[in-house]
Amino acid sequence: MAQENDSSNRPFLRGRAVGRVLSFALVLSLAAAAACAQLALRGARPAGAPAMAEGALAALGGLRSIAAEVVWFRADRLQDEGRYVELAQLASTLAYLEPHTPEVWSHAAWNLAYNISIMMPTPEDRWRWVHAAIRLLRDKGLALNPLESELYRELAWMFELKLGTDLDSAAGVYREKWREIVKDVERRGAWPEIRMDGAVVGEVRRGYGIDDVADPQFSAVYWAHIGRTVATKKEDFLFLNEIIRQARQIYFRKRSEAGR
Repeated sequence: MAQENDSSNRPFLRGRAVGRVLSFALVLSLAAAAACAQLALRGARPAGAPAMAEGALAALGGLRSIAAEVVWFRADRLQDEGRYVELAQLASTLAYLEPHTPEVWSHAAWNLAYNISIMMPTPEDRWRWVHAAIRLLRDKGLALNPLESELYRELAWMFELKLGTDLDSAAGVYREKWREIVKDVERRGAWPEIRMDGAVVGEVRRGYGIDDVADPQFSAVYWAHIGRTVATKKEDFLFLNEIIRQARQIYFRKRSEAGR
């Protein structure tokens, strides 16, 4: 079976804390700042409000950046120690503090989908964590950062590899669960529920020849296709192109094998 835990290749932010020499007094002061920041955020957020309330963040002022530094430092340590559940909890604090930093969202989602999910006892339990990673990127990260091609890339890649291939032993269950969701949305014409645009769905169908909208590779192409429209760097554009090429290749190979 392929190695499912990919944390060694995707550090939370390895190197960010490397080279920083913090005195004991400074660590204490930063820890206190982080605690104050978390309390301020909890108190400022009404029930049901978005986790990244801009008003609450603005109220933190300079404390926000200081708290973020100590949280990043702690996240790096948790990554080294393999304490992924605690890392997931800490990621929510980072989302409060740096909601417009794409790597916060991409690394947090990767941790949910690849590190925490494989610790679960059943494929259904795994799916809940993988689906949470998809929603984190799609519903929160991209909602706050709609022009960040990195997030489109991460989301597309998750559909292509985590759901669309058998690198994960539970991938068959993921595909079944995702198909149920998409078929229900398609039947009701409720594409906004999964943050998709019905018109763009039609464009992807016609432009890339993928008819099965419930296949994860369709979603991979869909999000990479949108990501290309906002990519400002050539390497990002090429990366998204490669995701589309690979997703189509996987899709049509499976169709060919099924038709034999």
